[in-house]
Amino acid sequence: MAKNGIGFALSLVNKFASSDLVDKLKIRKPAEKIAYASTRAGFQIASSASQGLQQVRNMLTNPFQLHKPEKSDLFDLSLSDEQQLIRDSLRRFAIEKIRTEAAKTNDNPTTLSNENTPLQTAFNDLGIIEYAIPEAYGGLAQVASPVGNVLIAEDLSYGDMGIALSLMNNFCAANIISRWGTSDQQASYLPALLGENPLRATLAVNEPAPLFNPMQMQTKAIPEDGGYRLIGKKSLVCQGMDAEIFIVAASLPDGQSRLFLLDSSIDGLLRKPEPTMGIKAANTARLKLDNIFVPTHACIGNDNFNWQLCLDLGAVMWCGMAIGTSQAMLDYVIPYCNERKAFGEPISHRQSVAFMIADMATEVEAMRLLTYRAAARIEQGLDSTRETYLAKLYCADKSVKIATDGVQLLGGHGFTKEHPVERWYRDLIAITVQFNTLHA
Repeated sequence: MAKNGIGFALSLVNKFASSDLVDKLKIRKPAEKIAYASTRAGFQIASSASQGLQQVRNMLTNPFQLHKPEKSDLFDLSLSDEQQLIRDSLRRFAIEKIRTEAAKTNDNPTTLSNENTPLQTAFNDLGIIEYAIPEAYGGLAQVASPVGNVLIAEDLSYGDMGIALSLMNNFCAANIISRWGTSDQQASYLPALLGENPLRATLAVNEPAPLFNPMQMQTKAIPEDGGYRLIGKKSLVCQGMDAEIFIVAASLPDGQSRLFLLDSSIDGLLRKPEPTMGIKAANTARLKLDNIFVPTHACIGNDNFNWQLCLDLGAVMWCGMAIGTSQAMLDYVIPYCNERKAFGEPISHRQSVAFMIADMATEVEAMRLLTYRAAARIEQGLDSTRETYLAKLYCADKSVKIATDGVQLLGGHGFTKEHPVERWYRDLIAITVQFNTLHA
């Protein structure tokens, strides 16, 4: 598809901001600001123009539902102009912003706890969350786009997976409320997730149990007059010590699983830090739900809620993060192996090294194709459980192999903090842990 005038102009701005010329002219920071500002403004103009004068009716009585793309038997990997612009902007943001903060947040996970950090502010300025929120509530979204969500997860994780998790907290919460929330929940929470000082939300699904099965959660929601009584524990909750709103998964007496909105100040909610080996910037925490009462309206959605689909959406997002970090590992080891010499020649001239790099490249592409296919089927409203399972099974296996091979290709350097591969290795281990708990 040919770019329109706005897309062409934004593409030129992005290319100029990422070129070597801005360094020669010593205008790197002004160029970045112009690129970020123009990208966001361009997205808004393009979205407004495409929506025309359509108005959202019955907002106060019915929850807003995003449109679904038309179904197609074709598996099309081509990106729209809008998706490509978002990718260009986020990839540059990942390289120039996230990677400069990655080592700092790894050593001090509380760095991102302040919502007004330069990194958080720069991400908010991109306006990415607006693509998860309908126009009726201040966003730009017209259709539900799991494929677009995967692309965002992939590009942010190209910088650092732990930071990506933190930055996407509100984005994921907005997606859930936009898809399944009632009209009151959408009106109350979606606008609050926007702005310069947005509400800080996070998801709490995992439980501290061996081989946790999300289809058989131990966290219970017991119905009683006017609401529910929540009892249980949650683990690996991203930014759990600082979140103001929790979306908590719990099981009803009939075995159905539902999501509940909890304010961090509610009586009976106890939380403590839960440090991890990887994704340290996510600053994970453990929650205890000590006989918490929540009103009926805290339950997300009505009979339209689909727990299996919710799990599938989360799984493809994790696959996207695995792809982004794996791609970062591959892109780092290739020039390293081409430049590092042993016995008078680059180590990449050795077949064992060349074959290992070729395997890594093949595995990254296979991960990407499986994940995109699963996300595309979800986006079209097709059954996607099988495709999602295949994607997460392959990503869990191959991301760890890619991480291990990346460290081995650097030899002793791969074991030191001088190079980021040791951090990427620890982060990619989280994919296996996550998918060991998200089997369904």
